Amino acid sequence: MTLWVLLAVLGAAFLHALWNALIKIGTSRVGAMVILSVAEVPIGLAIALPRAPMNTEAWPWVIAAGCTHFFYKTFLVFAYDRGDLSRVYPLARGAAPLAVALVGAVILNDAITGAQYAGIALLACGIALMARGVFTDGESRHLIPFALGSAAATATYTMLDGLGARVSGDAVSYVAWVFVADGLIFTLGSLLWRGPGVVPRAPRAWVVGSFASLASYGAYAISIWAMTVAPIAVVAALRETSILFAVLIGWLAFGERMTRDKAMAAVLIVAGVIVTRL
Repeated sequence: MTLWVLLAVLGAAFLHALWNALIKIGTSRVGAMVILSVAEVPIGLAIALPRAPMNTEAWPWVIAAGCTHFFYKTFLVFAYDRGDLSRVYPLARGAAPLAVALVGAVILNDAITGAQYAGIALLACGIALMARGVFTDGESRHLIPFALGSAAATATYTMLDGLGARVSGDAVSYVAWVFVADGLIFTLGSLLWRGPGVVPRAPRAWVVGSFASLASYGAYAISIWAMTVAPIAVVAALRETSILFAVLIGWLAFGERMTRDKAMAAVLIVAGVIVTRL
């Protein structure tokens, strides 16, 4: 992994934390997620249609990824309804890299060094410490199954996307079409499940949701591109430094407490990033 790829993935991590923070701002988490999903469709089409068609073998991967994203978003919405950004986000995002690394060691062909696995382990320890407050600080434990469900979906679509982008022949087109599939599946599924009342009417909600969608695309596209030029498990681990950004956003923007455990966890996360570069 080159320095430029590393910096790009870290930028994607910030964008991912940013769009999650924007979803957390709204009074209706599912409504904000519907707006984000609606905006994904024109964004994806605007990027995909001018480009050359991707390989037809990639379409099953696109549909599978879109369906997996539905579960990821649904679990995430339920978790944010029950906990703070700085608690939900570490659990929801943090369990995924270790799962990708362990499963990827069996089913993927990427060459991962011992130092990179050590870095992934450090990241996992930092993430576990970051999430410790949900067990010790009297916060709602009802968020845990939903956050872990989101993490399982994250691990699944990470591997689907990494492999699908490689099959597609064009990572940019692949990401754009997944955006379209994801947006349509989540929007239609939410309307069938909750009815038309789930769609917010306030103009400000649409502005914030659309901006969140743009940030989501930037984070997603950069990460998937990186997976075509670097090992998937390493990219997935580095992308989880978004946890550090989310904690900082929670502290600075939402007034969430910056405890000693959070500070120690941040150090472990940064150490994990450094070790994966050795």
